[in-house]
Amino acid sequence: MKRIALITGGTGGIGFATAKELGKAGYHIVLNGIILSEGKACVEALEAMGISSEYYHFDCTDEDAVKQNITKIGEKHQKIDVLINAAGGLGGRSRFENMETEFYRKVMALNLDSTFFVSREAIPFLKKSDDASIINFTSIAGYNAGGPGAGIYGTAKGAVMVMTRALAKDLAEYKIRVNAVSPGTIDTPFHQVTKDNNPQMFESWKNSILMKRFGEASEVASVIAFLVSEKASFITGETVQINGGQDLL
Repeated sequence: MKRIALITGGTGGIGFATAKELGKAGYHIVLNGIILSEGKACVEALEAMGISSEYYHFDCTDEDAVKQNITKIGEKHQKIDVLINAAGGLGGRSRFENMETEFYRKVMALNLDSTFFVSREAIPFLKKSDDASIINFTSIAGYNAGGPGAGIYGTAKGAVMVMTRALAKDLAEYKIRVNAVSPGTIDTPFHQVTKDNNPQMFESWKNSILMKRFGEASEVASVIAFLVSEKASFITGETVQINGGQDLL
């Protein structure tokens, strides 16, 4: 029986790169997203690579939708072997003094609530796996609190790091490992607005990276593939920074 990997936010950027990486390793890929056309295109692309996959269309910040869809996925496959909580995002920028409560709640929901809702509903099906893992997505912003206007994003990602350790403690008795990846500046659509509106500023960000280049989505995906493999069988509760030394400058 194929191992099942559920990837939320899996239709673009690092999420889709991870889908390809795990698919090449023999996983059946279950993608989640909120743009139907992207979901269909991703499934077609994976199938063209010989990777079996399917797409579930729901918002990970919607508690009821998460319950319904994760139950469908788990009951269909009778287990979930790997959960990748890649859903998340900046959600915009706002300084705290002028931050509206609605914006605060939106960013927290997008990054923290989504991780909690999906993990909670997936746990019963992860318990049915012989070797289960959860991978959460935090960010370098969880360490440095983010750039101007991204403070609440950094706050949410810092909370994801703590949740990762808490889940690792909670689930160790069931032999479910829980780790996180913390990407730095990765050249994905996450930064597209800045690239389009201020390309000079975007390029200047390389100066704050020790290796003087941006990361690629595949470089994060390869770390995730390692963390969910037997080679990482004694690693849990950890957050792996993938930032080219950005945190050192």
